[in-house]
Amino acid sequence: MNQEKKNAQKYLKTAKGQIEGIIKMIDDERYCVDISNQIIAAQALLKKANSLIIKQHMTHCVKEAFQHDSGEEKIEEVMKLLDKLTK
Repeated sequence: MNQEKKNAQKYLKTAKGQIEGIIKMIDDERYCVDISNQIIAAQALLKKANSLIIKQHMTHCVKEAFQHDSGEEKIEEVMKLLDKLTK
């Protein structure tokens, strides 16, 4: 596993812990704004993890595909991802 994936995994595990905490906050009927702030924090971690995974894909998978003359397919995959991210 390369460094991007290791870092993404770390962010995802942290987000998992935050989400479990958010669920407990809801069960404990905590203040809505506090819950929302924690949801925003978890979303930020998910975005960071996704960015690292996309970076890993670009620097390894896409690069390798271009070296084997199949880069256009990978560009289309990345464009679809970017389209989803911007919606």
